[in-house]
Amino acid sequence: QINFVACQLFALLAAFWFRIYLGPSHASSAVRHAFATLFGIYFAVFCFGWYSIHLFVLVMMNYGIMSMASIPNIHRYSFVVAMGYLTLCHISRIYIFHYGILTTDFSGPLMIITQKITTLACQLHDGIGRQAEELTAEQNRLAVKSRPSLLEYLSYLLNFMSIIAGPCSNYKDYIAFIEGRHVHMKLLEVNWKQKGYDRLPDPSPTGAVMYKLCITLVSLILFLTLTKNFPMAYIIDNEFLDKTPFLSRLGYLYVVTQAAKPKYYFAWTLADAVNNAAGYGFSGVDERGTFRWDLLSNLNIWNIETATSFKMYIENWNIQTAAWLKRVCYDRAPWYPTALTFILSALWHGIYPGYYFTFLTGILITLAARAIRNNCRHYFLSSVPLKIAYDVVTWVVTQLAVCYTVAPFVMLAVEPTIKFYKSMYFHMHILSILVLLVLRIRPQPHSIRKAQNQAMLNSVKSK
Repeated sequence: QINFVACQLFALLAAFWFRIYLGPSHASSAVRHAFATLFGIYFAVFCFGWYSIHLFVLVMMNYGIMSMASIPNIHRYSFVVAMGYLTLCHISRIYIFHYGILTTDFSGPLMIITQKITTLACQLHDGIGRQAEELTAEQNRLAVKSRPSLLEYLSYLLNFMSIIAGPCSNYKDYIAFIEGRHVHMKLLEVNWKQKGYDRLPDPSPTGAVMYKLCITLVSLILFLTLTKNFPMAYIIDNEFLDKTPFLSRLGYLYVVTQAAKPKYYFAWTLADAVNNAAGYGFSGVDERGTFRWDLLSNLNIWNIETATSFKMYIENWNIQTAAWLKRVCYDRAPWYPTALTFILSALWHGIYPGYYFTFLTGILITLAARAIRNNCRHYFLSSVPLKIAYDVVTWVVTQLAVCYTVAPFVMLAVEPTIKFYKSMYFHMHILSILVLLVLRIRPQPHSIRKAQNQAMLNSVKSK
């Protein structure tokens, strides 16, 4: 953990230096790629020692696939090799190291590299192996039209800004950043002459970095004061279960779940700040004319804490992983996209049983929440008081449903998970099943879009 924090703080300083002295106007793309790669390799070796060899083995194996595999199969081969190697490493943590190395071990960077490998492979497949009319607007925008060089590939996967804690970004966005086109492309989307500018502005990330560092500091303080004082294990303590009423246990479950969040807020916000300090992460201008530096943000704390639906919560928690799951699984799944996406998420996280309890429960609750929203929400939009009441109730239910779902993720093992769900009377499972039995599930937009794409493809082929 000390190595992790030290590396990230050093990466922050290196990022400022990278932006000021190795900016696109001062250094070539090759130099920027090389510096980002060499520093990333150094950080990996410093932080994880000889375990970092796993990162380099996976990267080079998949470069062989990227260079030699046929385009129609490149995304399949890359996915199988990357996920297979990651899973073997997850297994080794349990059966070789006996549940050891639980924090800041080499599997964290390996998980990020797996995301990047599969993202690039899918986008390369889209760019070379598929017709434009087969792709969604986002797939068209992110499609990669040529295989990357070795230096570009290594820089994308091993750069010092994301080697330790991510996040995963899109290959075209990263290359545009290295080549100095990243900010310019976003600024061109705005008509600056109408706003009184005679030339494009030059947005600085310094304000965004300082703001995110403040969030990081607050998160660290909360982690040191709250997390250890409200352990998740206490909710299955026998004395606690015997003496505490059900509603009080629900309340305490919410408290311990809140106490578990600051470490994620700390790690993800610091990682975001590192990328911004290097000049990466500019996402454009909002409706108020404010420069936004959230292209790589992994969470929206306000939306998480005020979420009134399970979907809203998931979309604002670990945002880049959710985007990865959507791009490599949900948008490409031939059937049951929601279930397959949750299963892939569980497999990517590891093989602890608690992960599978969490994500399988998540499937059930997601489908039930979707059914309730589609069938009931419109009845509460006719007046402001009704809408407020609906939002309050759905906020409470969403927060408790998330707590109920993620508890096994923290507990990891089977026995405490079963004990926890028994103490909760499996109420969310039972309610979700009842909802799915009573309410009609409408067709998902995903299914409709796939049918439309197939119809369009058939039409093109017939012509």
